[in-house]
Amino acid sequence: MALVKRGKTWHTHFFVDGQRFRMSLGTSDWREAQAREKKLIAQATQGNLDASHQGFAKLAFAQASESYFAGRKLELGDSSQKKERQLLVKPREFFRQKCLSKITADDVLRFREWRSERGVGPAIINMEVGVIRRILKRAKRWHLLGTDIRPLKEPRSVGRALTYDEKLRLLRTAGQNDEWQRVQSAMSVALCTAMRGCEIKRLQWRDIDFLNRAILVRTSKTEAGQRLIPMNDEAYELVVRLRERAKNFNGIESQHYVFPACERGHVDPTRNQRSFRTAWRSLTVSIQCPTCKKLQAPGDSCSNQRCKADIRDVRSPLAGLRFHDLRHHAITELAESQVSDQTIMAIAGHVSQKMLARYSHVRSEARRQAVSALSAKGIVRRQKVGRIAGYDTNNDTTSDNQELPSPEVIEKMVGPCGLEPQTSTVSR
Repeated sequence: MALVKRGKTWHTHFFVDGQRFRMSLGTSDWREAQAREKKLIAQATQGNLDASHQGFAKLAFAQASESYFAGRKLELGDSSQKKERQLLVKPREFFRQKCLSKITADDVLRFREWRSERGVGPAIINMEVGVIRRILKRAKRWHLLGTDIRPLKEPRSVGRALTYDEKLRLLRTAGQNDEWQRVQSAMSVALCTAMRGCEIKRLQWRDIDFLNRAILVRTSKTEAGQRLIPMNDEAYELVVRLRERAKNFNGIESQHYVFPACERGHVDPTRNQRSFRTAWRSLTVSIQCPTCKKLQAPGDSCSNQRCKADIRDVRSPLAGLRFHDLRHHAITELAESQVSDQTIMAIAGHVSQKMLARYSHVRSEARRQAVSALSAKGIVRRQKVGRIAGYDTNNDTTSDNQELPSPEVIEKMVGPCGLEPQTSTVSR
């Protein structure tokens, strides 16, 4: 190993297991250079400093991001590649031609401030910093600045469960416009199956089992998402109507999509619908004039020539509702129906109890019903008769009047596998 001073900066040159390492130590102090050299040698010995990454660290961020993305193509699916590409746009705009080896913790912090000033939320900022972190990790640079960067705190709200009135309004509104017919069908599938939007868009006719009334999800966000979902009567009737409609444009082959692509009136069943965004936004922001009851887009005044009421302050109660919130709502209804957690996870495709608790937003009415069994009346009643009962075995298992349930109650509890105790899935 050797220390060489070039100008005012010390450089190191050493070999570890036959690999050659040459790099700047970034200091003009000889003692500091010695300490940094020993640290680099230790990292190289442990395998944390690969000579092949030295060239990558010298690349400009724009070039390094292209090399990084090319190496990730085999690891990511199509949708993940698209998302990764989008997350790289703003970091490339900010760092431009700055060398990876010269990026500091202050640079990353300034990038976060720059994005926050433009109204970007903490979740998106954290994901963009995550891409920067992965690029710098490949260059073996992140360990030098990662300790100074902590993720931003993200809002804990993860979704929205509809009230009964909101759900009824959404279904009624969707049926009043022919342009919303496609998103109305997708919305009904989501509410009846708890499927994700990406799963619905990729659904093919080979995935529909009409005989057993089930939907097979082949491709999903996670491995647990690959599942078989039974269809209720509403979902089955909807799929049958979509099948009849698909016959009009010869789109009923097994490899054809249930929700095919449609551009300028031309339907291509070999390609799936890319997005419901335009129709969904139009559906959720539409308002009803309080005077003439006409459904229309927000504006200063009603579009009805006979009405012209001021609707400037009228706002749709569905504004801000995401398509993914339909999945949240469906899981909430499953949780309120008191089916087992395992059944909900099998239908929704979750892998853990933590994710189930994250998605099931049990509404206040269900919580009120759940706590209705908690009462102090029993203790008061016993006090009135002259004795105070505790919560020991004798008092809990012995009652004055032990009555067996009626035969009708026992019959309702019997399932195909015998007696099945009812379980509660109210989130705690």
